[in-house]
Amino acid sequence: MINFTCKAYSDLSKNELYAILWLRAKVFIVEQNCPYQDLDGKDQKSYHVIGVKDDMIAAYSRIIPPGVSYENYSSIGRVVCDPSARGNGLGKTLMRFSIDTCKELYPDKPIKISAQTYLQRFYNALGFAEVGDEYLEDNIPHIQMILS
Repeated sequence: MINFTCKAYSDLSKNELYAILWLRAKVFIVEQNCPYQDLDGKDQKSYHVIGVKDDMIAAYSRIIPPGVSYENYSSIGRVVCDPSARGNGLGKTLMRFSIDTCKELYPDKPIKISAQTYLQRFYNALGFAEVGDEYLEDNIPHIQMILS
């Protein structure tokens, strides 16, 4: 069983913030072998979706307000599941919770994401559609997608 919560940056404990940054570094920097600047100044403006299982953050995403990443769009980013918790639909559960929370926070704004291209079908299954051309972000192919 996994418990999801959503917190503003100011409501995160030091231990939660540490665990979030640890998970993001573990997957996005180490596992994907991609040195990049994870701390981008958006965390303080965002909401943080945390999925806890067995006292460990197993899943995480951040919900970004309109005007921070995209004008007139809210966004969901840094979507990540711990490798030990994969393979059981946790990613879809995390995204469904994140989408619902994003719609509650910003009901009048569509959701736009920057998705790693290899996950296009995953996001298509959740209702996202591609917009524009593929591009490189931190040397990884990405595509922008909007929830239809």
